[in-house]
Amino acid sequence: MSKSPRNDNSAATDPLLEKYNLDAPKLNSDIADAAMQSGNYPYDDKLSRKEYDKQLRNLQIELVKVQAWTQESGARILMVFEGRDAAGKGGTINAIRAYLNPRHARIAALPKPTERERGQWYFQRYISHFPTEGEIVLFDRSWYNRGGVEPVMGFCTPQQHATFLQEVPKFEQMLADEGIHFFKFWLNIGREMQMKRFHKRRHDPLKQWKLSPMDIASLNKWGEYTNNRNLMLSSSHSDAAPWTIVRSNDKRRARLNAIRHVLNNLDYPRKDEKAIGKIDPLVLGSGPDFLRSYEAFDFGE
Repeated sequence: MSKSPRNDNSAATDPLLEKYNLDAPKLNSDIADAAMQSGNYPYDDKLSRKEYDKQLRNLQIELVKVQAWTQESGARILMVFEGRDAAGKGGTINAIRAYLNPRHARIAALPKPTERERGQWYFQRYISHFPTEGEIVLFDRSWYNRGGVEPVMGFCTPQQHATFLQEVPKFEQMLADEGIHFFKFWLNIGREMQMKRFHKRRHDPLKQWKLSPMDIASLNKWGEYTNNRNLMLSSSHSDAAPWTIVRSNDKRRARLNAIRHVLNNLDYPRKDEKAIGKIDPLVLGSGPDFLRSYEAFDFGE
């Protein structure tokens, strides 16, 4: 296992990281107590399991209707899920896909590019996973690696990063012009919540595989990730391909609202508006303006 960031000299000037030790059996109480409301999250507690399960079942029934519609109509649905490590991307994807026919609802979670792929046009390896008629494809991370993790961790050059930010709006406009139903989500969590989830992964033998050395390295780069996130969202939020921001300190509220957003933006037979319910405007909103409403960060515009 990688060592705790508490023993990393680069973290010495960070008061929060000085309190943090991944290897300690118990999470620091200050971090644990602050986790749910970190990032100015609007709720003190998670949605109850009973209420979550009830609402999720109703939404999953609607998703089954959506899949039947895609099969009948030939519609193509593409969803992209982005966010910091431990933001809840995989859990949200699994909640959407749980009762869908896996032959026509695929998850795309690409590994690092091969030598051949590194020589291709950057978007090329992602396009091969796009949906055909009647398919739903959910990307667990996507081409937006070049908007966030790659520049922060030094996996691309500044010029490659700048080129990506210029090209991605044009690329996504083509998806809209092609008639693909395209959704892109940024799952946003507070810093203490990320620390809490990392700590849980470290000490849960069923989840240790989720915690990588790169995840641990990212703990020292919160501010850099934030700056790149802000630039990425501002550069790639458009009418054709808007970013939907989901505040995800409570995974249950995040999943429910992400699914509602998808259902609200599709016109399918036998749609049950009552079963779908209302979006929580404190949890889900559109683009950089929604982030600005609760985060005190400069978006550089």
